[in-house]
Amino acid sequence: MATGRTHRPATRSRGIPEATVARLPLYLRALTALSERSVPTVSSEELATAAGVNSAKLRKDFSYLGSYGTRGVGYDVEYLVYQISRELGLTQDWPVAIVGIGNLGAALANYGGFASRGFRVAALIDADPAMAGTPVAGIPVQHTDDLDRIISDNGVSIGVITTPPGAAQQVCDRLVAAGVTSILNFAPTVLSVPDGVDVRKVDLSIELQILAFHEQRKAGEDVAAEDEAAPPMRATPAGRKGPDGDMPAVMPA
Repeated sequence: MATGRTHRPATRSRGIPEATVARLPLYLRALTALSERSVPTVSSEELATAAGVNSAKLRKDFSYLGSYGTRGVGYDVEYLVYQISRELGLTQDWPVAIVGIGNLGAALANYGGFASRGFRVAALIDADPAMAGTPVAGIPVQHTDDLDRIISDNGVSIGVITTPPGAAQQVCDRLVAAGVTSILNFAPTVLSVPDGVDVRKVDLSIELQILAFHEQRKAGEDVAAEDEAAPPMRATPAGRKGPDGDMPAVMPA
């Protein structure tokens, strides 16, 4: 079984744009759902809707894969699942090491979706000596002192960092020095890596802040709509007496 150390996805050599690569997992997720329902074919419009993109963009993306579908029939679901999986490098085994086994690291270790998508959690690593030997998801946690050996022994080329932000860069440097060439970073900090090392950042707080922006904008639109629907203020004749004395000709806003 391949370990992933000497195999790289074919997307760069085939000249597939990064934006297309970023959408391939969306298509694969939608296609996998169709496959599980035993749907044999799907039109570009149906698949685009399921993936959350427009159909013209989908057809353009698939043209980079050499897949154009059949007029009047659509795309073969099983073949597309295989084709996209192959392009993403998911038809082989990719051992992954998770560094930082706190709540998030442990949750990722227990996630059952990795194996079905071509990934295998091969090692769990933490700096706390008290964690050493503790099984998480059936895998014993190992100490960071042995990181180089762990990476080498398991043929790991993908590392996942779930440490506190202050430790993330040091962990990143050690992973790179040990031979890791792709890093998924959950720590809320920007990592500096040499050329040839790919980093993908997952920052949950940033995603929540973006959602907060949209919520605030929607709330503002609702208030504006209510103001437009409200009846205009009526002028009060000059000199008219109110319960507290003379009332102005026009009530202030």
